[in-house]
Parts: sequence; structure tokens; C-alpha cells
Amino acid sequence: MKKVAIIIVNYKDYAKKFLVECRDSLRNQSYLKENFCVYIVDNDSSAETRFFITETYPEAKIVVRQDGNYSAANNAGIKKAIDDGCSLFVIANMDTRFDKDWLSELVKASKADDIGIVQSKILLYPKTDEEKRHPLINTIGNKMHFLGFGFTDGYRQKDHEMNESIIEIKGYASGCSLLVKKEVLDKIGIYDEEYYMYHDDIELCWRTKLAGYTIVLAPKSVVYHRYEFSRSVRMLYFMERNRFLAIFSYYKLATIMLILPALIIFEFGMLFFSIIHANLFLRLKIYYYFLKPATWRNILRVRKEVAKVRVTSDRDIIKNFAGKIEFCEIENWILKNLANPVFNFYWFIARKFIIW
Repeated sequence: MKKVAIIIVNYKDYAKKFLVECRDSLRNQSYLKENFCVYIVDNDSSAETRFFITETYPEAKIVVRQDGNYSAANNAGIKKAIDDGCSLFVIANMDTRFDKDWLSELVKASKADDIGIVQSKILLYPKTDEEKRHPLINTIGNKMHFLGFGFTDGYRQKDHEMNESIIEIKGYASGCSLLVKKEVLDKIGIYDEEYYMYHDDIELCWRTKLAGYTIVLAPKSVVYHRYEFSRSVRMLYFMERNRFLAIFSYYKLATIMLILPALIIFEFGMLFFSIIHANLFLRLKIYYYFLKPATWRNILRVRKEVAKVRVTSDRDIIKNFAGKIEFCEIENWILKNLANPVFNFYWFIARKFIIW
């Protein structure tokens, strides 16, 4: 068996809310205990919380960071795990409960050489007796929109039997529970710390696909996630900033020019809504970020690094990108009846011209 690192980031006081149940489900794994190690990266926390983690989960290895950067925290865990001889790295959320075969099935699904990243089947943590009997899906692989948005596939559908051992994910894997191989990270690099938080899973999976690897779902690797959409909304700056960052970093220049009209039109709409909802300062903060020369130096550096390992064309990458945003928690009349039809039609036409 390969040695596996399970990397879990604590942010502020998350550990006090979620660690005990997460720990208990990890202790109950069917994967041989001597072949995996849990790394808890204590990120922007306090001495009191670190003491709580140490007392609550003494067998876990603690890595301390102070700045709250989630991508950098994952990198700190990965680097420590590499030093300890691990060759498989599982990035997992703390607000979770893992089935006993979660890790075994995740590792089993990763064996083929062409598979770079594996995602678990992620179910919503049950809140009612009905949901305990019939769990609901959080995500069975995330979808990617051509303007850089990511959203879940299967959200709030009833869980159902999936007999396949692996299923290809056309978009990207959720960072709630994913496995990535050392040989993949050796080739494409670790997390881009510029993303700070949010879209970190999009950018990692995008690079992985550009390098020629496949991303798959392991349907028998099951995790229950205390998902709260409102938590993501509170980090809107990083969500919006980072989708632009991914677009400018990973699309070829010709593809950027092709989607630019749609990007500009959509941005005018987002600017209008930011004024209506008193979020104009946040929007201006995003624009300021892209006015800084350092931002574009970083984008150019990333583009050069990606070019060295790239074997997949934009045409192959975008063939499963969506033209519609299909996520019920952000759907409104304008999105459903105006924006989605217009941008879906635009994408239907534009994608035919992407040949590189």
C-alpha cells in the first residue's frame, strides 16, 4: 500500500466545531492505519485552538501557519508529507464525516497512470431523519462555466447507486475531498498560493488536465459534508478575483479574445448588481488587483510554466464547459431567463472557433 497523507486545514475556530466527528471517522478507516497520516494545518488560529487540536487528535501531525492563506496551508501540509515519504495526498475539509471505506476507495480509484486527481462522492450532511434515510448529493464532480464560474453537479439530488468503479469528471474535482498523486504535483507544481482561497480546486484541476491527466469520481468513496453556501458568499472577493485569474492564466490568448465580449458584457451586469447590492467597493477592489503590474507578472509566469507541461488543447479542455450557470442557490429571474440563454447561445457559437 502507498503511504497517504490526509491534509486538513483548520481555519480560526473550525476545529472546535468540527474536529471531533472528523477525527472519529478517520480513526475508523478500513485503510491500514500505518499507511496513512493525518496532517492538520492550523491556519490563522490561536494558541488555545492549537492546544485543543493537540489534545483532541494527538496522533495527527500539526503544521502551523498564521496568514489564513488556504492554498499556502495545503502546500505546507503537502511539503511536510513529502518529507515524511508520502506519495498520495488527500485534501479534505474538516467539516466532514467519512465512511469507513472512504480512503480505501479513493486510493483504489487512483491506480491508473493517466488518472491525476480523484474526487469522492460528496453527500450533504443529513439534518433530518428523512435525509439520514435518503441522503442528498452535495457534488459528484463540479461543472465549469466558460467564464470561470464553478458549480456543483447533482446538488440536492437524492443519492443513488453508482456501480462504476470510476467515472470521468468533465469539469473539475471538489476540494472538499480529492486525492492527487505525487507524480502529478512533480510535473505541474503544487497549489498556486496567489489564489489564497476559493477556485484553488479549479486552478489545480485545470493545470492537471492541461498536462494530459484525467480527473475521476470514486463513487464508493463517500463523505458527508456540512456544506453552507453562505460561507462561500462571504468570500465573494476571492471567488470573483480568482475566476478572472484562472481565465487569464490557463486559456490560450486566442481563446481569451474569443470569450472577451461575453466576459465584458457579463462584467457590466455584475458591476450593476454590485451597485444595487452595495458591493461596489468589492468590485473596485477586484479591478484594482488587475491594475497592478505584479498581478500580470505573476500571470505571465504561470502561463510560461503551464506551456512547458501542456499537452492538451483548449478545444479539448472546453468541450465540456457549460454555457449556463445551473446552480439553484444563485438562480434568479434575470440569470434564468436572460443571462443564461444569451451566454449559452454565445458559447454554442464561440466554442466552434476554438481549435488550439
